[in-house]
Amino acid sequence: MNPQVGAARALHIVSAIWTLLLAFLVVGDVFGRTLLNSPIPGTKELLQNSIVTIAFLQLPLAIYSGSMLRTPILADALPPFARKLLRTFAMLLGCAVFVGLVWGSWPSFQDAYRIGEYEGEGSLRVPTWPVRGAILVMSAFVAVAYAWMIVLDWTGRLQNELEAPGAIESAEH
Repeated sequence: MNPQVGAARALHIVSAIWTLLLAFLVVGDVFGRTLLNSPIPGTKELLQNSIVTIAFLQLPLAIYSGSMLRTPILADALPPFARKLLRTFAMLLGCAVFVGLVWGSWPSFQDAYRIGEYEGEGSLRVPTWPVRGAILVMSAFVAVAYAWMIVLDWTGRLQNELEAPGAIESAEH
């Protein structure tokens, strides 16, 4: 297995475990509010920062598995070479978007780290630089994933270019 795909799978597992832990936090907060009239402090701040990070952690595997949203109406009407050109154009656009996110996120990450930016008041203050750093790092990973998918496509190593073009080998191979 490609090490990039292995890393994407590991990040996906981390995001799934993180999501499960957040579910327990929410249930605990609801019970605390309802039964004890005492919510868990900082739940809102932890949730709002976690959701963004979880979403970005899942992006590389979505790209490598061919699970990104696509509309096959135009692609299905094109001959194979034109489909490949269309996929390449789409992947170049995806790469450009995430390179732009890296470019745009770097200054805000630096500022958040430098000044110790945080969200929340009172008993729990959540630093924002880890979330900004996750967006930065995962955007770079996603840009590399799109570039790698272009390489796989042009070398004929996509799993199934008609259904869900992905870099992940199926169990049948």
